[in-house]
Amino acid sequence: MTVQTRNTTFAALRDCFATDLATLIGDPSQRGATPTDFIDLVEEVRDVLAASSLGTWQDASEELDSAVSYLTDALTSPDADDQRLLLARARTHLRDGIETAS
Repeated sequence: MTVQTRNTTFAALRDCFATDLATLIGDPSQRGATPTDFIDLVEEVRDVLAASSLGTWQDASEELDSAVSYLTDALTSPDADDQRLLLARARTHLRDGIETAS
């Protein structure tokens, strides 16, 4: 996967999930457009949810933690097939984490 393709895929994930993630923590401010900016947002939401005493939010935090791992691995993996698989897994955990927290 080329850097451009990877960045496009991260942009698609950001476009799909960033608003929902920011809403979970009550922060509607715009974030940067880089893959690391998106990972930073997911980490921030993960940390806020983990600090909650609500079991469902803690479960959601675990999903987002998995998503962060997959996103980070996809960002650094040199193998195109691995990147696709890692981003698909990240997408699943992002979706599950948001659904669990909502």
